[in-house]
Amino acid sequence: MILIPAPYLFLSELSFITLSGVPTWLTPSHGVILGLLLGFAIAHSGLAALRFWGESKIGARLYRVLFALVSIPLAVILITYFFNHRYDGLILWQVQDVWGVKQIVWGLSAISFLFLYPATFNLLEIAAIAKPQVHLYETGILRVCRHPQMVGQVIWCIAHTLWIGTTFTLITSLGLIAHHLFAVWHGDYRLQKRYGDAFIAVKERTSIIPFLAILDGRQTFKGEELIKPAYLGVLVFVGLLWWGHPWLLQITAQVPW
Repeated sequence: MILIPAPYLFLSELSFITLSGVPTWLTPSHGVILGLLLGFAIAHSGLAALRFWGESKIGARLYRVLFALVSIPLAVILITYFFNHRYDGLILWQVQDVWGVKQIVWGLSAISFLFLYPATFNLLEIAAIAKPQVHLYETGILRVCRHPQMVGQVIWCIAHTLWIGTTFTLITSLGLIAHHLFAVWHGDYRLQKRYGDAFIAVKERTSIIPFLAILDGRQTFKGEELIKPAYLGVLVFVGLLWWGHPWLLQITAQVPW
């Protein structure tokens, strides 16, 4: 049996409108999380758009470091705020005590990370140990979907919104999905601008919707390309996340906002 703390309101227990006309469930945290999401999206996508210009000024490695110094703190703030306010607002549904839901949520979360962190990413370049470059990939998970990070984020949002079921989490998920849908367009735009016809050819052989290009014959699935150490690392990460999840929630709960 899941016990819900008193401040969390179910639909049937809610007084919808205050004297000021604002719904009682619409806590300020709903607006704060949207602001944090917007700030992260502007910084992340903005720095991506300025990458070639920035690299010409300070070099690829230093620009990667700058990108990380801006993006990582914003992401940490965003994640911490989400953890601490995930049960804010109205509880739209409560299925945490339904048999099988927990396993479904963890299964979807594991799958989401396989898309979020595809093995085609060069970890040495991400860490700026090797010179960061823009690659035009068409192997591995990209045969399944040209934008695996978007798919992974959507799956993650579905899983966590199902588990938590609050308006705050729903709004957060919609904001994350909106950002990644924009990133799909923005990523294609930047690759086409850089690679021209070569990217158009890749675009025609791949799909945004998972498995669509494979099903209609434009692409061939090669499972052996997915057997890489990086995917083992993702699975280990999922295991560690499962083990450390309660501890992570306790740590973020110490932050007073």
